[in-house]
Amino acid sequence: MSTKTIPVAISARHIHVSEEDLQALFGPNASLTKDFDLSQPGQYAAKERVSIEGPKGVIHNVRILGPVRPATQVEVSKTDALKLGINPPLRQSGDVEGSASLKISNGEQVITIKQGAIIAQAHIHMTEQDAKDFNVENNEIVSVEVESERPITMRGVVVRVSKDFSLEMHIDTDEANAGFIKQQAKGTIFKITK
Repeated sequence: MSTKTIPVAISARHIHVSEEDLQALFGPNASLTKDFDLSQPGQYAAKERVSIEGPKGVIHNVRILGPVRPATQVEVSKTDALKLGINPPLRQSGDVEGSASLKISNGEQVITIKQGAIIAQAHIHMTEQDAKDFNVENNEIVSVEVESERPITMRGVVVRVSKDFSLEMHIDTDEANAGFIKQQAKGTIFKITK
């Protein structure tokens, strides 16, 4: 077991858009406007926001993250999914085949994606050196002990290794609430167990 501290980020609901869907929502010459950089190199929060709609409800003010991707993907928590009335699968980011459908709107412009809504599996971004330090491999499934006011052990956490990543664990708002973890928590201790 490693006792190295891993930073945590709470990944609230958000959307990644394809170039085609970006143009459909914001116009033929639209591009994303960077608001601020995210912790992962090259990733950023855009100023553009949309509403997402399922059979039972709507969630407004959902932030788009950049840059554009090959396929549109909406990441929600289970609580969000219940509000929307959809049943998205638990998946790694990028795996949208056969996932849930919903509507995305920007004022008057509305598109329907036939697939793309998922609940993102908790995961740890790390460099190749981090992976060596923790003695783990890309796509390995680990458990992570979270020491907080309400300690929890998260199972089924995916290790994602790339030279382009920086060390950080991503969890969704439901997972954060269960462990009493606040956004950009400092000093939260994570211990990876295999």
